[in-house]
Amino acid sequence: MHLYDSIYKYGEAEYIVEKSRFIAHAMPVESFEAAKAYAAEIKAEYRDATHNVPAIVCGSGQEYQWASDDGEPSGTSGLPVLKLISSEGLTNIAVVVTRYFGGIKLGTGGLARAYTAAAKLGIEAAGVCEVMESRLLTYRFDYSYLTKLQNLAGEGRFEISDTEYSDTVKAGISCLSEDAEDIKELMNNLTNGQAVFLEELCNTIKIKKSR
Repeated sequence: MHLYDSIYKYGEAEYIVEKSRFIAHAMPVESFEAAKAYAAEIKAEYRDATHNVPAIVCGSGQEYQWASDDGEPSGTSGLPVLKLISSEGLTNIAVVVTRYFGGIKLGTGGLARAYTAAAKLGIEAAGVCEVMESRLLTYRFDYSYLTKLQNLAGEGRFEISDTEYSDTVKAGISCLSEDAEDIKELMNNLTNGQAVFLEELCNTIKIKKSR
């Protein structure tokens, strides 16, 4: 089940206009609090910058939105970046655009365009993804079934993780929620009913989108 769209990983990009240097940092986050903490980290790391402009969108329905101009003229930086994130349909994301002033004023329109352009490049570097509801199914089974299971995993319907080897194999199988019952049936058929089902956990998985 599709939950929301976000970014796949951390992304960073640089944009230069009229000698001003804009560095966009785009980070996937799990909560509004984590996003605020990340913005504070960037501000501390780039304390020598002229401005560190944050924009945050969180919640499966983009319920939590916040931005700051960090000393730039009101509405010229944080808000345009926030609008970009929102219009792209992204959430659980923190974007901080760091600016080193190059000595030439850009004007209010120029500032808005520059911050938006930098943020867009940062998001592109991070990659947009779908966050889907998934299941982690944990099994214990005989070694004789491992190679067959690995071959089936290569077809892309599920992934094998957290594998532990002892007298038997213990492994987690990650799949989309809608495929969970099919995977259970597959494991039963593959092992002739010998696999021992241990646990099922709800999780999320990221699937990168081509744009």
